[in-house]
Amino acid sequence: MNETRVVAKWISWAPQLLSIFRIVAAAIFVTSGTMKVFAFPAGIPPDGGTAPVMSQAWIGGVLEVVGGLLVLVGLFTRPAAFILSGEMAVAYFQFHAPGSFWPTINQGIPAILYCFLFLYLSAAGPGPWSLDARRSG
Repeated sequence: MNETRVVAKWISWAPQLLSIFRIVAAAIFVTSGTMKVFAFPAGIPPDGGTAPVMSQAWIGGVLEVVGGLLVLVGLFTRPAAFILSGEMAVAYFQFHAPGSFWPTINQGIPAILYCFLFLYLSAAGPGPWSLDARRSG
């Protein structure tokens, strides 16, 4: 098999890899919300509790759980991902950026990456392994 055929074969897997990317990222992201809302797999440091109901952190946690699960299964992926992208932009600028200009110092790297990951998914869609793909035929 020559190099061109190997590259072509690998490129042909791009749609499935988009689905895998979406599933893995969303599964990890959901735990950010479950920590805030359900104290699972652990509570919010330092005391291990949950965010107060209806607080900004709790609302963010609900968005992360519900939106993250929608993205995980690939249902209403584009609007859910767009909303989550906005949530992560707010999280970065409100909570991380004031600490330092540098994301490595202000611990904002995950918020930035999730912001752009979800922005990408809002444009690219969920890929073939999704409920959205099954619904559209």
